[in-house]
Amino acid sequence: MRLLIGFLFLCTALLMATLSSCNKQVLLSKSNLNFSTDTLVFDTVFTTVGSTTKSFKLYNPDQRSVQIEEIELMGGSNSVFRINVDGASGPKHEDLILEAKDSLFVFVEVTLQANNSTNPLIIEDSIRFRTNGKDQYVKLAAWGQDAYFHYSNFQLDSLDFNEGVWPNDKPHVIYGAAIVDSAKTLTIQAGTKVYLHKNALLYVYKGSLQIEGHLGNEVVFQGDRLEQDYQDVSGQYYGIYLHQALPSSINYAILKNGTSGVHLYSEDPSNNGYTLDIQNTQIFNQARYGIFIFAGAKVKAENCLISHNGTHALLVLQGGNFNFNHCDLLGYGASTNPAVGISNYYNDYNQNQTLVSSIDEGIFKNCVIYGNLDTEIAMDTIQMAGVQLNFDFDYSVFKSETTYTDSFYGSNLFWNLAPLFTNTAERDFHFAANSSLSNKGISSAVFTDILGQGRGNPPDIGAIELP
Repeated sequence: MRLLIGFLFLCTALLMATLSSCNKQVLLSKSNLNFSTDTLVFDTVFTTVGSTTKSFKLYNPDQRSVQIEEIELMGGSNSVFRINVDGASGPKHEDLILEAKDSLFVFVEVTLQANNSTNPLIIEDSIRFRTNGKDQYVKLAAWGQDAYFHYSNFQLDSLDFNEGVWPNDKPHVIYGAAIVDSAKTLTIQAGTKVYLHKNALLYVYKGSLQIEGHLGNEVVFQGDRLEQDYQDVSGQYYGIYLHQALPSSINYAILKNGTSGVHLYSEDPSNNGYTLDIQNTQIFNQARYGIFIFAGAKVKAENCLISHNGTHALLVLQGGNFNFNHCDLLGYGASTNPAVGISNYYNDYNQNQTLVSSIDEGIFKNCVIYGNLDTEIAMDTIQMAGVQLNFDFDYSVFKSETTYTDSFYGSNLFWNLAPLFTNTAERDFHFAANSSLSNKGISSAVFTDILGQGRGNPPDIGAIELP
């Protein structure tokens, strides 16, 4: 019996040795790796701020496994880049087996140091992959840009207050909020680029904002995600918020990809004029509103082009004054709400009350309110003692299933006549010579259009004048 057990043990040992020997004889591929890209580029990374994570894949195209002897970030631990190979971080990785026809991810991030320069810089590095003694490389490149940073954390009572003139030699990046406090004025010069992080806003509290762009040198507000995939993503930041602001102005600005282009809440009691005078400005791809007038704020707008917003190009709620001349208020895009919504009341369900206010001045002149819906202007008002409703809609093109022919709203309106825009999907709002906008307006003090083209007599309706 003992002899039999010894014999079985010997057989088992020999079998295991044989299997072990077979494992050692597994043949490895001598093929090169394939990569999903040969160069990984980071577009415009703000210095001191970490980038988003980019990635690429490496493939083993062979029918046999391949041994990757080394994966190494050539700049080592001193590189501004950081790599993660299939879940493991560090500048160097050794002795990885990639199975036949398999792949793995390499993740890359970058943080650039400030260079105290107004000019962009480019930083380069590479990742070396060594297999079978052969080296292959994936190049890394990052465009860096110094910036002025504005950071507020309301929970920690850490606030960034602003006044005077923002320099325009470098971009401005806002985290949390940049605040203009009571009785202060902030001026933003032509050519300034303002990038806002998620949920960030420019908050003006009883102060004044002056945005002074020029034709061809506009002030631009957009999100701080500059990758190509984010070029048309709305809701990346909140927007500009004017809270009982002193008289403010915006001229030649581009406001895009936020939640609300300009949100105005109430008015300063000492201000007898407009809360905001906005001219020659494009507002588009906001998740909610182009302009939101709430609780009595007053807006004058000329030569503004507002389109492709999530709910309204213009919303007036619980009253307020508006005077729009030569503006395009358009509902194209994903919105299922009218381009323009006007109401002089607000239902406060928390307090179980309805707040009603006056609209002392409600003017649309030489404006086009149009879009994909059957109705692109919605009016909902309450008339009662002490509440004024004064509307003057004149020489404008409106799209609506309900036409307002009562002189209470105005006259000389053109209902449901197609503007024949060139390409609404691409936001090209030029129009054909036989458009309902052509030569249908009335002369006013707006002598040029948003592109600097002189107005005819009679002028075209809207922000753009045909040459």
